[in-house]
Amino acid sequence: MDLGIAGRWALVSGASKGLGFGCAHALVQEGVNVIVVARTASAIEDAGQRLRASAAQGARVIALAADITTPEGREAAFHAQGGPGMDLDIVVTNAGGPPPGDFRNWDRDAWIKAVDANMLTPIEMIKATVDGMAARGFGRIVNITSSAVKAPIDILGLSNGARSGLTGFVAGVARSSIAAKGVTINNLLPGKFDTDRLAGTFAATAQKMGKTVEEVRTLQAAQVPARRFGTPEEFGAICAFLCSTHAGYITGQNVLADGGGYPGTF
Repeated sequence: MDLGIAGRWALVSGASKGLGFGCAHALVQEGVNVIVVARTASAIEDAGQRLRASAAQGARVIALAADITTPEGREAAFHAQGGPGMDLDIVVTNAGGPPPGDFRNWDRDAWIKAVDANMLTPIEMIKATVDGMAARGFGRIVNITSSAVKAPIDILGLSNGARSGLTGFVAGVARSSIAAKGVTINNLLPGKFDTDRLAGTFAATAQKMGKTVEEVRTLQAAQVPARRFGTPEEFGAICAFLCSTHAGYITGQNVLADGGGYPGTF
């Protein structure tokens, strides 16, 4: 299927590895020009090289080391040299999740850091780009959040709270006047995908349960109806579809990709 987005410009944050890289990889394979951002220079440059090697239809890749959770980092991303400036067609927001733990140990600073990275930063990225998208008649914003907004995970309270706040915000703004101007905003909710983030969660769970990490990994894979963890590649494919011309009638939604793990009907 031709997704109809070749030649457009996308910004993908948190793109040096894992789900962010998976999304960027799927987009460049569709001929989308991408600006990929992450904090570590060596990691994002390596990701940029790998993306260039798989880019289709002459798609360009700009790799930028910046902290997207800061105003300076966002400004650098929006005005990356060689990019389109603020005239982005696609924005994929993604930031590393806050650490797991016991809520009794989190102070105000921990909560502010989580909310800033996983709620306020995506909102700032939406605010900076959505009106331009509306004026041009096309825009796709995909926020990588978490299945925890539907089924909270006890040791991920910081993530549960911050990402749920973003979910509520998107539910309103996606249904505002921009919906009639070709702009969609959706949240993509990963369940258990085989990433460094999942490995960190397993380590915390193993310590809490008194088991080995491998034991926890085996137990948790068995709890997924698909009996496996997802891959960044299949996550990226879902993201690319939500960014496509074919997804123009999907907005304000929480798209859950979890191998059937969520037990609810709705």
